[in-house]
Parts: sequence; structure tokens; C-alpha cells
Amino acid sequence: MLNIFTLANGRLFQEEIESLEELARFQPIWVDLESPTVEEKRWVKQHYGLSIPEDAMDEDIEESARFYAEDNGETHIRSDFLVPDDDTPHTVRVAFILNLINDGLRSKGVLFSIHDEDVPVFRLLRMRARRAPGLIEDAKEVLLKLFDADAEYSADTLEGIYDELEKVSNKVLSGDVTDAMAGEVLGAIARHEDMNGRIRRNVMDTRRAVSFMMRSKMLNGAQFEEARQILRDIDSLDSHTAFLFDKINFLMDATVGFININQNKIIKIFSVASVALLPPTLIASLYGMNFKYMPELDWSLGYPYALALMVASALVPMWYFRKRGWLK
Repeated sequence: MLNIFTLANGRLFQEEIESLEELARFQPIWVDLESPTVEEKRWVKQHYGLSIPEDAMDEDIEESARFYAEDNGETHIRSDFLVPDDDTPHTVRVAFILNLINDGLRSKGVLFSIHDEDVPVFRLLRMRARRAPGLIEDAKEVLLKLFDADAEYSADTLEGIYDELEKVSNKVLSGDVTDAMAGEVLGAIARHEDMNGRIRRNVMDTRRAVSFMMRSKMLNGAQFEEARQILRDIDSLDSHTAFLFDKINFLMDATVGFININQNKIIKIFSVASVALLPPTLIASLYGMNFKYMPELDWSLGYPYALALMVASALVPMWYFRKRGWLK
């Protein structure tokens, strides 16, 4: 899918391109390619003279090769964006190519973005740019706003984790944690820990990308200050992710502690039962092994007497355990 974005009256407008002729009619500042076909890549190369690298969206590219500038004026940035899917949260690798070669038609350059699937941050920026005139002025501003929206999106996701952990905390601290509930809690904690780790990695990647833009001296004064503000926002997220890691570890330890308590209750029952049954076992052993003849042949009350003595010997320890509170 090939989408282009043009500026009109300070607002960002989107157009879906289905032919090379349509592409030639617009002067965009942002060209977005989602799972581009060979034909769409050919259109971009023919109209803009841009060859999209074959490894643009490779996940195994070396970290040191994710940010670089070409001699022809192209700036390449590969960054990850968070997709907090309910089933499989993950990050999407996006390849940015910022073409800052000035000509009569594109004096402010064009930003190209290539990715395999839809990115929520892109939708967020498109919605804001349509509603807020003057939010974006050029291609570099688009890239900065994407990173800004990415940091804010990570903050919103962290806020959602706060709310979900609050519910988990209420369950754990209620004191009545069954094994089934503990399993659900551990599953929820594991999901939140995974999402928190992805957010931490995502903001680290965004920090590196923004720092690269600042070091490359491509930004003007206002944009440079905006980039510094983005870095400050990202720094503020670090303390939140660290706090969430601590809270997750606390809830994990508390849940495991309740599981151990439940297991100790089961072991306690077996321990009490084994101690209470020791006297009846002793009586049965003495009764069955220390008579020359079978007692019931000489004494008709032998069995009832032994059984009564065994029951009494079992009830006395149980009464004592109950009095001490060991059966609660």
C-alpha cells in the first residue's frame, strides 16, 4: 500500500496512490509504504529516484548500521515502534529515508517510511495533523512528530499497565488467593512484565534515533529544542518502567508466597493426620502381636475394647491440636 501526505493550509492530507500517474500529480512531504509491492517500489524509484534497500526492514541488521547518512544527502533511520496487541504484543521495524536534496518542487525534502504492517503511532499522528493546523511544516517535522507520538504512546501504554496492575494488586492483597486465582494472577503479571520490557526497549530505540537526528545537525533551532523535549519525556518514562518492574516483582513474590501458604496447608493436614494416627497404629500393633491365642476366642469384648481404645487415642491428639489452634 502506497500513501502520500501533502500539506494544505497547515494540515496534513492523505492520498492512497494506485498508479504512477497519480503519484506524479502530488508534491508530498511524506511517502508511506506499507508492505510495498515490487511495482510500488518501482514507482518510487522512477518518480523520486529513490532505491529502497533490500534489507530496509530486516530485523537482524547490526545496531551500528541503523542510523547513517549517505553522500547524496539521504538520511537512513531504522526504528522500532510498539504495537500493544492483546494477543501478541510486539514491535514493528520501520525504515525511514529522509531525502533532503532540494529542488524546485521539493525544497523541504521528502520523508519515506517503509514497514510491513500498520503502526498505531502513524494513525495517531495522521489524526492529530488533520485536526491541528500548523503542527507539521516539513519532512523533518514529520519524523520528529512520529518519535514524539511514539514516546506519548508508550506513556499511554504504561498508564494502562498501571491500571491493570492495580486490579491484580487488589486480588493479591485481598488475602484469599486460591491456586486457580494465583495462576491467573501470574499469567497477568507475566504479560505486563513482557509489555513493560518492550516499552523500555522501544523508548531506548527512540532515544537513539532522536539523538542521531540532533548529532547530524539536520534540525533547525526550533526542531532541535523539540528533540530535546522528546528526550526529556523519554527520560521521565524510565523511572516509571523501573517502578513497574519493582511492583511486578513484589506482586510476583506475594503471589508465590500465597501459593506456598496453600501448599503448606495441605502438608499440614497430612502432618496432623500422620501424628494423630500414630497411637492407634501402636495399639493395633500391640493388640495383634502380643497374645498367645486370638483374644476374641478368650474374651468376646477384645475387638470392641481395642477399637474403642484406638478411637480414643486418635481423638485425644486431635483435641489437643484443635486446642492449640493447629487445625485452623
